[in-house]
Amino acid sequence: MTTKLFGEPVRRREDARLISGQGRYLDDLGPGALAAAFVRSPHAHARITHIDVDAALEVDGLVAIYTWEDLPAGVCEPLPLLIPHPALTHGRTAYPLARDVVRHVGEPIVMVVAKDRYVAEDVCSLIEVGYEFLKPVVGIEEAVSGAHLVHEDVPGNVGAHLVQEVPSADGRSAAEAIEAAPHTLSFRLDIERSACTPLEGKGVYARWDADDQSLRVYSSTQTSTSVRMALAAKLGLPLPKVEVIAPDVGGGFGVKIVHPWPEEVLVPWAARLLNQEVKWTEDRREHFISSAHERAQVQHVRVGFDDEGRVLGLSVEILHDHGAYTPYGIIVPIITSTQLLGPYRIGAYRVEFSSIYTNTVQVTPYRGAGRPQGVFCMERTMDKIAQHLGRDRADVRAANFIQPDQFPYDQGMIFQDGRPLIYDSGDYPESLRKLKDLIGWDDFPAQREAARAEGRRLGIGLGCYVEGTGVGPYEGGHIQITSDGRVHVSTGLTSQGQGHETVFAQIAATELGVPIERVSVVTGDTRRFGYAVGTFASRAAVMSGNAIALACRKVREKALRVAADALEADPRDLEITDGVVHVVGSPSASIPLATVAVLSNPLRYAFDEEAKRATQFAGAASMDRPPVAEGEEPGLEGKDYYSPIRSTFASGMHAAIVETDPDTAEIRILRYAVVHDCGKMINPMLVEGQIHGGVAQGVGGALYEKMVYDEHGQLLNASFMDFLMPYATEIPHIETDHLETPSPLNPLGIKGAGEAGVIPVSAVIAAAIEDAEGLPIDRMPISPSDLYAIRRTAGN
Repeated sequence: MTTKLFGEPVRRREDARLISGQGRYLDDLGPGALAAAFVRSPHAHARITHIDVDAALEVDGLVAIYTWEDLPAGVCEPLPLLIPHPALTHGRTAYPLARDVVRHVGEPIVMVVAKDRYVAEDVCSLIEVGYEFLKPVVGIEEAVSGAHLVHEDVPGNVGAHLVQEVPSADGRSAAEAIEAAPHTLSFRLDIERSACTPLEGKGVYARWDADDQSLRVYSSTQTSTSVRMALAAKLGLPLPKVEVIAPDVGGGFGVKIVHPWPEEVLVPWAARLLNQEVKWTEDRREHFISSAHERAQVQHVRVGFDDEGRVLGLSVEILHDHGAYTPYGIIVPIITSTQLLGPYRIGAYRVEFSSIYTNTVQVTPYRGAGRPQGVFCMERTMDKIAQHLGRDRADVRAANFIQPDQFPYDQGMIFQDGRPLIYDSGDYPESLRKLKDLIGWDDFPAQREAARAEGRRLGIGLGCYVEGTGVGPYEGGHIQITSDGRVHVSTGLTSQGQGHETVFAQIAATELGVPIERVSVVTGDTRRFGYAVGTFASRAAVMSGNAIALACRKVREKALRVAADALEADPRDLEITDGVVHVVGSPSASIPLATVAVLSNPLRYAFDEEAKRATQFAGAASMDRPPVAEGEEPGLEGKDYYSPIRSTFASGMHAAIVETDPDTAEIRILRYAVVHDCGKMINPMLVEGQIHGGVAQGVGGALYEKMVYDEHGQLLNASFMDFLMPYATEIPHIETDHLETPSPLNPLGIKGAGEAGVIPVSAVIAAAIEDAEGLPIDRMPISPSDLYAIRRTAGN
């Protein structure tokens, strides 16, 4: 087997099609379909008293109007709670259309279907909804007061409460270890609410085939197989009668992993009921007020440490705002509370979180999924320890690192996948060494002093993280080699720009010994692969990559058996190079892989001239047995699944140098450096791209992006005019280096990389600003106005 493609910087194969305008996104499909639109609540908390549609009924082009009362059994029920947890004692999900009460601005109340979207929107504007206003609960502090309730049957607005505690080696609790420590600190940290903003919002297009009672749905989703299963259950259809396809998807970042969204149920239901094609695509305001947000937390920290900065005890209390509903359970605060530990050995650790309902958009994972909050907590803690002791911030981190000879390292907690939090591999001291060299850490004091002499303020910060990746339960891969020598790869998870078409082709080409040009890849199409979990949690390469490799090995083994019979050779003496099976050391004794595919399918002899010529390889011996040998299947194809025992743990470290303007408080990033370890890299170029994109999102979350609600639960910046995002001009040049510590948990030795770039950015930028200003930065994101206010409060 050749390995020349695995680990090589192969250019993305999908880019030529996408950048030349040949992509096919959801809204490119179904040009003649009926259009759906929704009447959404303009209020954050209200009881619906009546819905009057009379004024809308005479609009030309109207097809149907539906309220909750019109929905049949199954469809009218609350949407699924996807990931239950024993600590989620009061999980609540929304109805597809609001039943009695609306609990956030943007909640759908009425669905309209019309000949086009223009008519549908006109009809929506004519529908009158009456409300009895209820007091909205906005913000964590108001929610925990319990003065008003989001759900009448949820006391104190607490959906979930969870405590995990790991004692020290000598059996002391975190409280005891902190109390006995030479030094202690207590402080509060805040992270504001933000959100994914993909180029393409959500969208659904459905076609019902009345002849064979089947449903085909196209959805801009990260989980096509899960949408398929949800629709079959909700609509009462046999699973084989439902197909779900994810076309090209213009970004996901987590907001498209919820399954199903209300629209994903209602649009297919209407298509079947009307026996017509129906489509809905989300506009930008709808995305802001009715999709999903993330990030908002309040963290109360108490830490005890020794003179070297080693953490002897750490106690963290987290208040997590999960919005009006919990469709994705409490995954985000679980990840925060466990990934907070980072690359460190903590003497004793106690973490407690409460997940709180508010009358705001529901919270589900957004790229990083709770890790940016956890890293912000731990890295700000490390900086405060260093400041208290007057020690170098890098040295304090080094004093707490898990060492390379301590892997696998059990943190003694339960991770998001329900498995033990055991780190599989890494070399954190080496990552720090690389980062310090890359950013020039030791030379920075002289650089800062030179800037001060010019009246400039420079600061440097760093942040370390560990990222659980490749969570289960499984993914699969299917490989088929056809008689033209082409390799067709399919896997069930979806793609939203990660480069799957390239990396999965690299894996297949490497495993099978074929040119990558002969490999095609299909993802997110339940017609090609019916069972999968989805694309999220930095899991695609680990899960589907390994499944594809295992499937390739099955096919390769069969190809060598068939070729060995034709060549009258031992399979152990054969190898595949450039799509040709040959005897090792004797290239003339060979057979093309295309011919092997023909020999694997006897039916091809009747239709294919090349197949007829291929019979010369079969030999007379083939006349003495059936065309398909016992235990074999026709065709050169195979399927396999990969299911991990637990997650892999990637890691990395970032550093930044920033400049803050003494007068305007403008914040400018001068340099940004990243060292990343995702195990063996399939394609270094794509890893770089993932890191760069992640850092860009991290910069947005650190300096610009914030969802601002007023006391009435109105989102004040629900448009790109008001919700600030960085342009390319605000993203610095990103310097990178890599470390490869292979994971022992999977055949390819890989770990995930998709979220790595975004995770520590807020912590790094906060540290650098604090270093420049000499003022504590305990809340993110931070704008020039925020920094100016901090200066004023401090009297600067």
